[in-house]
Amino acid sequence: MSLLQALSAASLLAWLYLTFLHGRFWRAEARLEPGASPAPADGGAWPAVVAVVPARNEEDAAPRSVRSLLAQDYPGPFEILLVDDQSEDATAARIRELAASDPRLTLVRTPPRPAGWVGKMWAVHTGVAEAARRRPDAEFLLLTDADVEHTPGNLRRLVARARGERLDLVSLMVRLHCERGWERLLIPAFVYFFQKLYPFPRINDPRSRTAGAAGGCMLVRREALARAGGIEAIRGEIIDDCALGKALKTNGRVWVGLGPSEYSFRPYAGLADVWSMVARSAYTQLGHSPLLLAGTGLGLTLVYLVPPLLALGWPLHGDATAAALALAAWGLMAWTFQPTLRDYGRSRWLGLALPVAGALYLAMTFDSARRHRQGRGAEWKGRAGAGNSAEASRGADPAL
Repeated sequence: MSLLQALSAASLLAWLYLTFLHGRFWRAEARLEPGASPAPADGGAWPAVVAVVPARNEEDAAPRSVRSLLAQDYPGPFEILLVDDQSEDATAARIRELAASDPRLTLVRTPPRPAGWVGKMWAVHTGVAEAARRRPDAEFLLLTDADVEHTPGNLRRLVARARGERLDLVSLMVRLHCERGWERLLIPAFVYFFQKLYPFPRINDPRSRTAGAAGGCMLVRREALARAGGIEAIRGEIIDDCALGKALKTNGRVWVGLGPSEYSFRPYAGLADVWSMVARSAYTQLGHSPLLLAGTGLGLTLVYLVPPLLALGWPLHGDATAAALALAAWGLMAWTFQPTLRDYGRSRWLGLALPVAGALYLAMTFDSARRHRQGRGAEWKGRAGAGNSAEASRGADPAL
């Protein structure tokens, strides 16, 4: 067997494993579909819920997100805390205007951030503490981002799922903005890669050690959060959603799925915005380990770059067997990308371009390491974060 044949065979074996043995991640079957608003699974009253929305410099986004929360058709007690994390724009003023006409909405300002806290986690912690003070009877907390628009029945569905399956966490990966330029390839690829790293069926299986969450929309049982040490337990985490999912799954049950009706309306202005989003935490995902970084580079090259290079390079290298094996691997790659492309309304032919996305995400990962070494680590809203822990991601295979 030639070297080219060995490389293409290894790539094909990797794709056979990913397709048939890696938790059915690519099928995108775990989802909370919109539909008729369910009744409480236990036949009792709907429990009290408090939404905590951290926001920093969100004068345009936060009002739209908050209006969607105020429009929830949830029949139980429901309050919303918008936590303004020292915004330098008109975020606070815009929220005060909304709060003046609806007593369910309250603006909370963060006190000075203590050492060791990531900015977003300090804002969430402030909101959770205020929720405990205002509504000690609240059974659930809805932790959601300030750029997420919720359909009116979302909270009903989340609570019904949590109550019906006795879950401590119900987390939705909301639909991301994907309408122009690089978004059309890189955003579906981001969702695909996230599910590959954290296969939802494995997260949702209480017998599996895989844990994670998607931070855009998380319904958390308040008692379970306290039992796990509260937000303080993840105060320094950059990948905070997955860290929270791991903490809650240790002593409880979690469920993560796609939320095709909930929408993050924040656009990504070209390649640079997507690049910054990924470079913010990619090296943290690897535990800041040079060895894992090197392994990721080799793994992603084998899985995403070898198939198209050897298939398209057949006229140059002349090895028909290597080209055929590589073409089969490329075909599996494109096939597994189809459900995510359909979810985002993109052409099925973009499946063949997944190697381009893989190459770009590999470059973003190496750039993330470069930024870390230069002291320009994770930031939230233009402010450097404090945490560097990657405990939530240790043990994952970044090359897959």
